[in-house]
Amino acid sequence: MQLTGSIVLYKNDRNVLSEAIQSFLRSELDCKLFLIDNSPTNELEDIYQDCRIVYIHNPSNPGFGAAHNIAIKLAIEMSSLYHLVLNPDVYFSSGVLEELVDYMEGNTEVGNVMPKVLYPNGEIQFLCKLLPTPYDWIGRRFNPIKKLVDKRNELFELKFTNYNKVMEVPYLSGCFMFLRLSTVQEVGFFDDGIFMYGEEADLCRRIIDKGYKTIFYPNVIIYHHFEKGSHKSWRLSKIGIQSAIYYFNKWGWFFDQRRKVINNSILKKLAYKE
Repeated sequence: MQLTGSIVLYKNDRNVLSEAIQSFLRSELDCKLFLIDNSPTNELEDIYQDCRIVYIHNPSNPGFGAAHNIAIKLAIEMSSLYHLVLNPDVYFSSGVLEELVDYMEGNTEVGNVMPKVLYPNGEIQFLCKLLPTPYDWIGRRFNPIKKLVDKRNELFELKFTNYNKVMEVPYLSGCFMFLRLSTVQEVGFFDDGIFMYGEEADLCRRIIDKGYKTIFYPNVIIYHHFEKGSHKSWRLSKIGIQSAIYYFNKWGWFFDQRRKVINNSILKKLAYKE
């Protein structure tokens, strides 16, 4: 099988979710899509009828990464070459998946690739990032001085690149992760210890540590509604902070030499000048 994909569901808007599913199924590739439903009930089971869809109700809700791991393990059993981790609020046109497969076929050192991501109104989403420091994930959000936040974002979100070229990026968004499954088998699955938020940074870092590349590929475009739920809900904010604490306990807080080496290497390749 050329391509598998997974969408983790949780009480989703049916219209938005249908857009994501239809986008994947437009592909002419030999493909299979897993819907891993973490919702309390299975009322989304009838969201879309297609022989390429496998619906799995998973009401224990182990988290975003853990639910995707269920699909990734099944994809490996099917001998799929590539696997798309897809958010339920993302949509894209036909041909996107085919071009990404072609890119991965021609660049075997790449373990993960993400396209250019736009809001539905056409504005760009700055989802290419350096490996985060505690300030980036925790302090930045609570900094009341907008000028300082904007200055840090220019660097942390790699805004100085203008997002107009193929480039190595150490931390790509989890809304659309086009993964080489042989790489995932080597580096490991999503860390089940992270319930939600930050699991993609952890996986990208492990991909890089094994010598593979994580690539931003702006030659194709996807659209992401991007609700930023953690900024609107105290419960989700708490989950985000807990995930950040877990991540930094794992990799290091203020003294993380490997983070410094990876980020500096990327900035050098991007010809960043302070």
